[in-house]
Amino acid sequence: MAFRSLQDLLIHELQDLHSVEQQLTEALPKMAKNAAHPELRAAFEDHLGETKGHLEQVGRLLESMDAKPGKVKCVAMAGIIKEGEETLKEDAPEAIKDAAIIGAAQRVEHYEIAVYGTVRAMAETIGESEVALALDKILAQEHAADERLTELSETINKQAQAEAAAASPGERRKR
Repeated sequence: MAFRSLQDLLIHELQDLHSVEQQLTEALPKMAKNAAHPELRAAFEDHLGETKGHLEQVGRLLESMDAKPGKVKCVAMAGIIKEGEETLKEDAPEAIKDAAIIGAAQRVEHYEIAVYGTVRAMAETIGESEVALALDKILAQEHAADERLTELSETINKQAQAEAAAASPGERRKR
């Protein structure tokens, strides 16, 4: 697609966000399944519901602009998810693995926050106020998800530290 206007770019970015949300509907259940801490698992399950809503909302926004999701694939999100999947394969005590999963999840949230903020600004600039408002609501949910992960990390990081301290000195040296 050629970007001849900010509207063309906005549509492309919405298609990219559609891809982001689609990829996350597949990744979040894996993260939930691998999370040992029940509140972390619940956070992923809750955010999966929101993510499905975001996917539908972005689809409706594209429709309102006479566009379709298309074949755009967000390669940045694919990379972030791939890195997160590597984290899921790590052999580590539960709390340490949960801490790593939170780090991977927050990379996702920070990427989404950046893109939704940028796309919202584009929509505002070209007078697509309904699109901007919808994106602002999604952006607020992404910020809330990130804050929830930060709060959980405070507890889980302490548990991870306690697990590491409880490991025998020989085990710690092997790393």
